[in-house]
Amino acid sequence: MSNYRILGVYNNEDKLLSSIHKIQESGITIHDVITPYPIHEVIEALKLKTRLPVVAFISAIFALFGTGGFLYWTSVVNYPLVFGGKPQNTLSFIIVIFVMLINVTAVVTILSFFIRDRKGPGAVPYLDYKGISDDRYVIVVDGKINTNEQVVSDLLKREGAVEVAQIGVPETKANH
Repeated sequence: MSNYRILGVYNNEDKLLSSIHKIQESGITIHDVITPYPIHEVIEALKLKTRLPVVAFISAIFALFGTGGFLYWTSVVNYPLVFGGKPQNTLSFIIVIFVMLINVTAVVTILSFFIRDRKGPGAVPYLDYKGISDDRYVIVVDGKINTNEQVVSDLLKREGAVEVAQIGVPETKANH
């Protein structure tokens, strides 16, 4: 197998976190960590960066000006209606703008995440391992980069992994 991953499966979040630090101290490159829910300490330990907040901010600005402009145009410019002598350009737009800002930002952020990570209908998981995201915590080490698999396996077991497995990964563009 030229392209494989070594998986260290843990059943405890604390053991996972301490193991991540020990593995990084030993100079082994961690490819990925899979958990059933987001753990902020893992994100900090792996020094991961994301641009999703920037996408969310830009989509919120677009939603703010787009919704505000559309409401102004439809209520004041294109088809103005006078109700009881009230001015047409009032603060009544704020609630609709706020709701649309939340909806557009949520939808654009979720779509950006799915497009970036190639998720969605027909997506093939890059790791097919029983129970990987149910109730287990998994450290994934790239076997191609870290060629001494016995050292990696022994370190994972010593740090509290309940199971260490090696699985092959098909060669795709996403793996490069």
